[in-house]
Parts: sequence; C-alpha cells; structure tokens
Amino acid sequence: MTGPQRGPGRTGLERYYVLTGGRCAPATKAATLDVATLIVARSAPAPGTQPEHDAILRWSRDPLSVAELGAHLGLPFNILSVLLADLLHTGQVEARDPVAGTGDRGPDLALLEEVLSGLQRL
Repeated sequence: MTGPQRGPGRTGLERYYVLTGGRCAPATKAATLDVATLIVARSAPAPGTQPEHDAILRWSRDPLSVAELGAHLGLPFNILSVLLADLLHTGQVEARDPVAGTGDRGPDLALLEEVLSGLQRL
C-alpha cells in the first residue's frame, strides 16, 4: 500500500506547519527581522534540540544573513523567521543590524559623485 498522494501546491506545507507549531508569524521581538539581518549563534545546540534549530545554530557560528540561512536550509523567510524568533527568545542567537557593526557613517559622497559623473559621461 502506498502513502497519501500529494497534489500540486502541497510541497511540504504540512512540514512547515509542524516546524512552526502552527504559527505563521514571528513574535514581536523577531518582527523586525529582514533578509539582511545578521544572525550569530550565542550557544551550541543542546541535545534534543529541534533539527532545524540545530542547523540554524550550526550555520550561524559566524555571522550569516537571514537570506543566506534560508538558502542553506531551504526554508522560506516567514518559516525561518518563526524559528529564529524561538532562538532569539531563548537567547541562543543574536540578531545584528548589518550596517551598525561596520562603523561606517554611510556612503562616501565624493565617490558617489564621481560614479554619477562617470555615468553621465557615458
């Protein structure tokens, strides 16, 4: 006997429901996450951790953007953000603004003016 057949458009939706415990949006603390937010693990995975949480912690030993994590894990942004909210809540990961950590005060206006001038000459 074969298992249940999957129809078109049902590629793992049940899996996502189970991964997130039925939640479709992250908690308020993780609501500010975007694809450029850097995620850094603050602890090693504990025994018995959900496999996806374990994978997030392993991939984010070094700072990694949410977009990169999603690509490595094959998870859509909304599902990944719910899982990251769990890890942020327990303090196992830290979310960093990608611009704040660089010490950069913004774009170099002189360089931008040179680029604009060069483009106008084309």
